[in-house]
Amino acid sequence: MRHSDPTFDIADPASLEALFGTPGEASIAKEIGHIDANYRALIEASPFVALATAGPGGLDCSPRGDGPGFVRVLDENTLLLPERRGNNRIDSLRNLLDDPRVALLFLIPGVGETLRVNGRATISADPALLKQHEVDGKAPKVVLLISVDSVFFQCSRAVVRADLWNPERHADRSALPTPGQILDSLTASAINREQYDRELPGRVKATLY
Repeated sequence: MRHSDPTFDIADPASLEALFGTPGEASIAKEIGHIDANYRALIEASPFVALATAGPGGLDCSPRGDGPGFVRVLDENTLLLPERRGNNRIDSLRNLLDDPRVALLFLIPGVGETLRVNGRATISADPALLKQHEVDGKAPKVVLLISVDSVFFQCSRAVVRADLWNPERHADRSALPTPGQILDSLTASAINREQYDRELPGRVKATLY
């Protein structure tokens, strides 16, 4: 596959708009600066959100998931996102120390529309706030307080094209490299693939919270 001819690179807003035209009325009307009752219902039904941040080290987009409604609506201008246990890279949190801007993409299994939220986040270790987000007696280490700048739903085209929720389209896991295989390859077998894959399910279950 060859690289594209740079003659056709798009480098200014006018060129983009000439290609795509103006957005429809609904595309503009759906964006608001707060969480109304309809958007609250979508957030409370979602068990998964992708969190995007930016910082001096670059960009980061990472998954967050838990039971539906794990991202709480404090009020029409504020969301609470608990930081559950993960790999301790804390790339998103490091970024937020330098740039508070965040973008969230909520998915709801079985629903084509997604929800997008843009805002600014503060990292809080307030014990009272952490306790509100306990699961199985275990609190997150921090909670993100997200001040909402804009909220809007995304139409279902991407999800429909991907046939995302169709179980008949689920990938055959055995046809793809396992986490252990990947780590074995990247570390010249310093991390043993069989042992890593064997222990991973139990480790994930034991460290969910």
